[in-house]
Amino acid sequence: MEIVFPIDGDMLHARDGAVEDGRLRVQVVVNAEAGSSVRIGGVRALEEEGCYLAGVVLSGYDNTILVRNETTGEEKRVRVYWLPNFANGYRLSIDDNIWFLRDIHENEKVYNSIFDNSYLAFLRGVHDVYGTKIHINLFYETDGFNLSQLTDRFAAEWKAQSSWLRLSFHALGEFPDKPYQQADYVTVKRDGQLVMNEIRRFAGPQLMGPVTTLHWGEATIEGSRALRDLGYKGQLGYFNVDDELPAVSYYLDVQQRRHIKKRFVWKDNQEDIVFIRSSIVIDKTGLADIRPHLDAYREKGGLPPYVDLLVHEQYYYPFYFNYQPDFRERILTAVGWAANNGYEPRFLEECIF
Repeated sequence: MEIVFPIDGDMLHARDGAVEDGRLRVQVVVNAEAGSSVRIGGVRALEEEGCYLAGVVLSGYDNTILVRNETTGEEKRVRVYWLPNFANGYRLSIDDNIWFLRDIHENEKVYNSIFDNSYLAFLRGVHDVYGTKIHINLFYETDGFNLSQLTDRFAAEWKAQSSWLRLSFHALGEFPDKPYQQADYVTVKRDGQLVMNEIRRFAGPQLMGPVTTLHWGEATIEGSRALRDLGYKGQLGYFNVDDELPAVSYYLDVQQRRHIKKRFVWKDNQEDIVFIRSSIVIDKTGLADIRPHLDAYREKGGLPPYVDLLVHEQYYYPFYFNYQPDFRERILTAVGWAANNGYEPRFLEECIF
């Protein structure tokens, strides 16, 4: 006997069934030997050519579905989650951030506001126009600067942005590539604490949350556990599989990556970690291709339930060797697509926990 849908760890949303008075009714699918008597969640299942179906109502966040084959006595369980705020949410997430903070540091005696920095001013403008909630993942250091040098005199202003802005740990620095692919628990936790301690100091805990994207999205299971123990129970990646692209999938195996690539969210119940898939990497997608890229999900099984729009900071700057002059336009196009397709600004912490 096999429970086909949902599988253990699935995080279910409005597009998975019918919402009734705040509860979700989903159809559970089980494979079992033909002619069996199967109950799903206490309901006698209907048989269709060796496939057994029954509707189950999820009324709370955490749900266990029991399936019993009364013919053989076999029982199986899956633990799944009902996310009423997940479907139709979106955010803008930005990796590899450090240079805008270096600029604030270098102009500490000149700037009267963090928004005197043009990059941060642009992001606030995106929020002002669309209401976008923006998540910024931080390096600890870059050439000639680290976060311990950043002034805390703007702390009150940082805190005032907590309704739409989040800051989190990304890595110690940009190089080497894939720094945590083989890293142990102690290394990841040490680097994470460095960044998190400085965020608390210069901005305040109001801008912190339970979600991050690790640099290159690659980690051992010990590394992901370290992130979890730092408070990052939500870990975002690409989960590429069956192609030549970087996996960006933490410690997950091929089967798990295939599942997340289809579902966009899944929880490893054994490790108490939620994985979320990004919908697009904006700086890897040409301006003219952004809308077609996102629209194409319709032909691949449907638009993402939650859209994470991912971009990287460095492409904003003319001094960067790979500068993208249309950086702003790319972001505005992606955010505009989300708004025009009915998505609403929501942090992931508002959706998955």
